[in-house]
Amino acid sequence: MTQTTGVLDERMYQYLLDFGTREESLLKQLREETSRDPMARMQISPEQGQFMKMLVWLLNPKSILEIGTFTGYSSLCMALASQEDCKIVTCDMDETWTKTANRYWSEAGVDDKVELKLGDAMDSIRALLESTGGESFDLIFLDADKENYPNYYPRLKQLLKPGGLMLIDNVFWSGKVADPTDTSEPTAGVRELNRLLLEDAEMDISMIPLSDGLTLARRSI
Repeated sequence: MTQTTGVLDERMYQYLLDFGTREESLLKQLREETSRDPMARMQISPEQGQFMKMLVWLLNPKSILEIGTFTGYSSLCMALASQEDCKIVTCDMDETWTKTANRYWSEAGVDDKVELKLGDAMDSIRALLESTGGESFDLIFLDADKENYPNYYPRLKQLLKPGGLMLIDNVFWSGKVADPTDTSEPTAGVRELNRLLLEDAEMDISMIPLSDGLTLARRSI
């Protein structure tokens, strides 16, 4: 037994991958293709993808919103785990990355579940609020520009159904959130979101040390 969360060394991390994940060949292919991109660090890890699939299996959401598509690994994970009647809306600005995502959604046969919105994420969020009236998504995954996290959060909360779950990625931000000398905009944005979540009594939260830190926030009201 231990009272603190340990840090995985290379050997134990490999053990986690070997015995804790079942990564489909298409997901592995996408991850390996993305690894050659200069911005590959933006892709979630396979163990996080496995965890997100488990959440989808457990929650059986009918509507999912993703802010930050990149090359589509996380949306593909959720699409593969979801039921046929689930709809996923994913938002990104980059047409090159999302072309890769579209190719893999199609190859996996889940492209009919996924709707891509290209453009500024805040504009897409505002449009969704206007068109749906809010409280329209069972599950929301936020993994976009960190400086805008505090701006996205209240609007995404409006889009989340009561009892729905929001996942926020990179809440550790490579440890920079705990470094008081780091005052960069992305770090400040993640810090502020973490504070907002902690102080929001309408959200039940659990920050877990998965990959670069992942917060689960359930809207209780």
